[in-house]
Amino acid sequence: MYEYEKEILETFLKLQGQLFDEPVAETLEEADEFLGDCMATVVDSAKEVREYFEESGADVDGMSMEELLDASEVFALSDGRYLIVEA
Repeated sequence: MYEYEKEILETFLKLQGQLFDEPVAETLEEADEFLGDCMATVVDSAKEVREYFEESGADVDGMSMEELLDASEVFALSDGRYLIVEA
C-alpha cells in the first residue's frame, strides 16, 4: 500500500515537470517513495497553502493567492486539495 493516495501520486507523476527539469519518478511506487522522502504535504484548501508557507518561514507577504497557487511546488488536486512538494 502507498503512503500517499493514488490520485496524489498520479497527479505528481503527470505534473512533476513544473518543479523538475528531469523526471524524478516514473512509477507510482517511485513517486510515493520520492514524496515520502521529501515529506510532501497535502493541505485541504488554498488558505492552508498560505498557512503552510508562512509556518515554514517563507516570505509570502504581498503575494496573491493566485501567485501562491502558481508556485512550482504546489500541485492542485482534482478534489480541491493541494500537494506541496519542497525539493
